[in-house]
Amino acid sequence: MSDTGRQSTTDKAAASVKPDSQKSATEQLRDTVRGGTDSAASTLQPEGKKSDTQKASDVVSGNADDNNESLLDKAKDAVGIGGKGPQGRGQ
Repeated sequence: MSDTGRQSTTDKAAASVKPDSQKSATEQLRDTVRGGTDSAASTLQPEGKKSDTQKASDVVSGNADDNNESLLDKAKDAVGIGGKGPQGRGQ
């Protein structure tokens, strides 16, 4: 089972098992869009809020990124109002 807004591990496996040469243009486009949105969702979702299944799926699919902060915290850090200072560096 996958987290809300994420591609299921079953769908990921099915998309990767069938060779691109055997997929229609529609299937290839769908896989590209789903993969991109799942990758974005992986980046936006902090690791601490992912289920164990989703963490494992991200590692296998290459979406693991040690994202422990929320997007809002990263934005605050980037503009210098977060706890880490400019560009997310420790002060």
